[in-house]
Amino acid sequence: MWISIPFFISYVIALLGNSLLIIVILAKSSLHEPMYLFLCMLAGADIVLSTCTVPQALAIFWFHAGEISLDRCITQFFIIHCTFISESGILLVMAFDRYIAICYPLRYTAILTYTLIGKIGVTIFLRSYCTIFPIIFLLKRLTFCQNNIIPHTFCEHIGLAKYACNDIRVNIWYGLFVIITTVVLDALLIFVSYVLILHAVFHMSSQDARQKALNTCGSHVCIIFLFYGPAIFTTLTQRFGRHIPPHIHILLANVCILVPPMLNPIIYGIKTKQIREQAVHMFFPKQE
Repeated sequence: MWISIPFFISYVIALLGNSLLIIVILAKSSLHEPMYLFLCMLAGADIVLSTCTVPQALAIFWFHAGEISLDRCITQFFIIHCTFISESGILLVMAFDRYIAICYPLRYTAILTYTLIGKIGVTIFLRSYCTIFPIIFLLKRLTFCQNNIIPHTFCEHIGLAKYACNDIRVNIWYGLFVIITTVVLDALLIFVSYVLILHAVFHMSSQDARQKALNTCGSHVCIIFLFYGPAIFTTLTQRFGRHIPPHIHILLANVCILVPPMLNPIIYGIKTKQIREQAVHMFFPKQE
């Protein structure tokens, strides 16, 4: 029961923080810039990701609601994986946004038009949907005749497939293909974009210009570490930490899902002056 308290508090913070972020950005026309619109997409994905996982976990903690049908389990897995890959794609385009803003500032608005932003959003969704959708059929073809107890608070692909009596090598290889062509590729492209950004920044003649350019990337870099850091750590502990108790693995997996949605709006709210000022002005209109 005690572990449900941080789960509940984190979920409330994630829900309120990301909802506030979306409201502030959409309500203020001065924030209808590419960087903030991408941030709005990220906040929406955070709400979906946390809502797909935390209520189910709280139901287990509070009401011992430990039963789920196979169809519900597959649906939950599909939404979680789609949203996770979408977040990775959004972080990539946010890095691209920072690259254009710093390396081509005079062409920023000409390159990142509203039409292009809309196309990018649709592409991110279609990429995640098209890569995860075949896994539904890979799971549906399996016969589950082994242990029907999943030692986790939410459903995930291999965790579900390993209880089948069939050969799951296709599931394993396709799951690896999806990870490499989406999340790993996104992380590499983000790294390349920041190498180019740093190269451009340190070739600026003005110290103030360098400082301003680095400040504009600060929030995004924090979010990147929050998103990829726990995921990499969890993967490494699952692969090499054979002596780590199972409940630690489960807790780390939940941290990956819960911590980024909770901290993303806090980081952007604190580090981004425009969002902070607009939020204060919205709730305290008499204060400048």
